[in-house]
Amino acid sequence: MKLILLTKRSLITLGLSLMIGVTAATVAVTSTVRAVQTAAEPRKIPVYRVESDKKQVAISFDAAWGNEQTEELLKILDDHKVKATFFLVGSWVDKYPESVKSIAAHGNDIGNHSDTHPHMPSLEQGKAQNEISACNHKIEKLTGKAPTLFRPPYGDYDNMVVDCVNDLGMYCVQWDVDSLDWKDPTPEQMTKTVVDKVTDGSIVLMHNGAKNTPAALPGIIEGIKDKGFDIVLIKDLIPEGEYYTDVQGELHLTEN
Repeated sequence: MKLILLTKRSLITLGLSLMIGVTAATVAVTSTVRAVQTAAEPRKIPVYRVESDKKQVAISFDAAWGNEQTEELLKILDDHKVKATFFLVGSWVDKYPESVKSIAAHGNDIGNHSDTHPHMPSLEQGKAQNEISACNHKIEKLTGKAPTLFRPPYGDYDNMVVDCVNDLGMYCVQWDVDSLDWKDPTPEQMTKTVVDKVTDGSIVLMHNGAKNTPAALPGIIEGIKDKGFDIVLIKDLIPEGEYYTDVQGELHLTEN
């Protein structure tokens, strides 16, 4: 029969091992609980489209890098008596302040597309808030008006991002119709993609630097109008009042 002798040192070692084991188990359980709580938190959805009984559609452009086409796009919009929403990155605002003023002077609305175009969910909350606030200040300094709309770069968001936007009294806005202009389709393909998909309350996504967007824009505008839609600013598409977005991202007014 083999005897196991427990010395004072071995007892202390055993005790420490048990304490470490209990601590690790506690941390594991706590982490699991937190993970379950996080997983159970309802996902907050930005505005992708708006519930509407009016035949209205909004056109939007994201501007993050180049600027060669902006004035051409503004002229096309003017020629067709249409206004659009331009989501501008703060670094773009820094480079092209006169274009920012021109977009506003032509009666278009300017939205916020972050200050440096990061993946917003990868940031700490404070940095995410600074991305939005810094861009707002730059736009307001040039136009005298702070944006009320924010579009996350890459369409990338989480609950933290939506909360940051809401805390600033702004709307977090995506789109339900992607022109896919960033893939360089032909103008005809782009026009068909947009016109076939728009419906009441749709928000169309385009970019100010995509290759064929200026060539496609007249056909897109005419096609949307031929379907009986008015083209309005996103801010005019969104009704005033308390609202919620459903799982599809459609905005609905909250009934009192």
